[in-house]
Amino acid sequence: MTMTETELLALVGHRFAGGSYRIEHWENWLLTDCTGSEPLPDGLVHPIALFHVPILGAGTSITELFALGHARGAGSVGLEGYDWEYFEPLREDVEYRMQGGVSEAERRHTDSGQIYDRVAFQIELFHDDRLVARITNRWHFRRETA
Repeated sequence: MTMTETELLALVGHRFAGGSYRIEHWENWLLTDCTGSEPLPDGLVHPIALFHVPILGAGTSITELFALGHARGAGSVGLEGYDWEYFEPLREDVEYRMQGGVSEAERRHTDSGQIYDRVAFQIELFHDDRLVARITNRWHFRRETA
């Protein structure tokens, strides 16, 4: 599946459907347990939840994100980084509203001539009208050699 540079640049501004998500106690417990940590006090959510909660809550999926970037299959997508900003602690059993979309897209070339597209998406988490967290995830989609 190929993608022109024009199609790539047109991704900027794409908005996810939006929605909400509630992190239940059992989910927080499982996520915390998989890190080998003890549960946090007072119903605080383990930070690892930000790997999947914003994506699900914003009404999208890994499948949709791969399709947006025209992933070619196994090994064609790499992770460049995750920026997680907390403005308030996340808590269990709180309904968070989420919105977001594609915030950056650019075509790049390595020194060896390999082409890849760098795509970033940003999702904001709100409780009531307060911004409580923001994630910015940057992925790269490997393309055929120039």
